[in-house]
Amino acid sequence: MSKAITCFKAYDARGKVPDELNPENAYRIGRAYAEFVKPRQVAVGRDVRLSSEALFEALTRGLIDSGVDVLDLGLCGTEQVYFAAFHLELDGGIMITASHNPIDYNGFKFVRESAKPLSGDSGLEDIRRIAEEESFSECSTKGSITPTDLTQDYVDHLLGYLGDLEQLKPLKIVVNPGNGMAGPVIDLLEARLPFEFIKIQMQPDGNFPNGIPNPMLTEGRASTVDAIIEHNADLGIAWDGDFDRCFPFDHSGRMIEGYYIVGLLGAQLLKQNPGAKVVYDPRLVWNTIELIGDSGGIPVQSKSGHAFIKETMRRVNGIYGGEMSAHHYFRDFGYCDSGMIPWLLLAEMISLQNKSLAAMVDERIKRFPVSGEINVKVDDPAAMIEKVHAHFESLPHEIDRTDGVGMDFGDWRFNLRCSNTEPLLRMNVETRNDIAMMEKRRDEILNLIRSR
Repeated sequence: MSKAITCFKAYDARGKVPDELNPENAYRIGRAYAEFVKPRQVAVGRDVRLSSEALFEALTRGLIDSGVDVLDLGLCGTEQVYFAAFHLELDGGIMITASHNPIDYNGFKFVRESAKPLSGDSGLEDIRRIAEEESFSECSTKGSITPTDLTQDYVDHLLGYLGDLEQLKPLKIVVNPGNGMAGPVIDLLEARLPFEFIKIQMQPDGNFPNGIPNPMLTEGRASTVDAIIEHNADLGIAWDGDFDRCFPFDHSGRMIEGYYIVGLLGAQLLKQNPGAKVVYDPRLVWNTIELIGDSGGIPVQSKSGHAFIKETMRRVNGIYGGEMSAHHYFRDFGYCDSGMIPWLLLAEMISLQNKSLAAMVDERIKRFPVSGEINVKVDDPAAMIEKVHAHFESLPHEIDRTDGVGMDFGDWRFNLRCSNTEPLLRMNVETRNDIAMMEKRRDEILNLIRSR
């Protein structure tokens, strides 16, 4: 009889420790990953959570018992596993992290060769089934484990996205890893850059004495904002725990919506890559489409979610892809997401253009005001989407079903989509230069949903 493993989600494995994820499950998952991917060499890294070490030991024992050689990256961020996978041309990689989840959670993020993602429809379900059934092949020769330090190669790669470092003007930048894994990388970058870093919550600490590193939560932003104002900083950056996302703040302490960063970075990268393709998600689109088009690029829409964005980027050879959720993907980074490259590019733009981040985005925010993503819990998200669609169907519109339902009425549009992991509707509304209309339509849709 198979033993259920309940921690598998749409894009990774993630759950409460020890109820949903524990060393026994981790061992079985390691064996199952090896059975499905059939790798020879795999990079494994882990974040600073208190349960990560025990999960690492069990997971890698499962890999070694399957004949897989493990490169132990030690404590690191998720993108360092991605980097190892494509830089060393490995057969795969696994990161042990729960990123911004509560302190009693942990999880695994999986990639295969060339850092290609494993998700629910491309292998994760097979790994879960194999782990539950324990249908593992016998292996006559065990694998090995080798401590591997790629930090210097990784930092060199990050700085390769910038031009002449000697041309950069000094900036004062607040950096807040939230006691997650970004701190050690910031220290290495500091030695190579002319910026003054005001460092807060730098030390990796699985007890998270300042709260879980999740800048999406308003209460998680105060320390960054306070430091920006106190030190009169040019820029502030905060990260989630495994730093695959970074969150920029302007000189006034305002956190900038990820949507506007997508267009900004896309336009910047097109300066060196004219005519290239930029991939974006369908939740909020007008600002990105306009900026990419004006910059001589080709905007390409993809379903939301890292597996879909990466697949689309590979298919069209996109130079860059961005989601409003603060995931930013780069062709030269194995088509993977990075939480370091975006802020480095922003700092370079501010330094060389002698223009604040606020000045770069204020006009765009006014031109395309947005609701920000609003999540509403409903019993049947798919049925509610159709209800909202039917309500507006009589108005002249264009419809897009790339991800949920998007309806474009010319002067305003919305996107409604189901969460991949919870009974939630995710709603986004944008207008053209009309905040009052955005608020009116936002409230109209919310009232429809809540009047169920």
